[in-house]
Amino acid sequence: MIKTKGVVHFTIPVTDTARSRDFYCKLLGMTLLRDTGHGMVFLDSGGDCIILAKVDKPISTAGARDVHHSFLVEHEDYAPALAELKASGVNFLYDEDRRDGVIDGPRAYFEDPDGNVLEIIDLAAYAGAKA
Repeated sequence: MIKTKGVVHFTIPVTDTARSRDFYCKLLGMTLLRDTGHGMVFLDSGGDCIILAKVDKPISTAGARDVHHSFLVEHEDYAPALAELKASGVNFLYDEDRRDGVIDGPRAYFEDPDGNVLEIIDLAAYAGAKA
C-alpha cells in the first residue's frame, strides 16, 4: 500500500490566468510564486501550493456544488472575510456553521470568475486530526 503524507498542490482550471491570478491574490490574499506565461500560475496559500491552469472553457460543475476547493482562515479573520465576500461582487452562494461532522466550523461558499466553487472555513474540528 502507498501511504500518502499530505497534499503538495492542487490545480484549479481557469480560462483567463491573469484575471484569476488577480482574483486569488487580491481577494483571497494568496501570494504569487510564479506566472509561467504559458498557462500556469503558481500561488501560495499559507504554505500550500495552488496552481491555476489555463483551459479553453470552464469545467462545468453545474448542479454539483459539493465539488469545490476549501481554504482555511483564522478564527478572527472569518467574520471580516465573510463581510468582504458579500460586498465584493463575487457570486456569493451561502454560509453555514456545520457541527458534528468530519470537518466542522463556520464556512462560506462562493464562485471564482470561472464558476469554480470555493469555500473559506473557520475550522473548529477535523476528524482526521484524531486518526
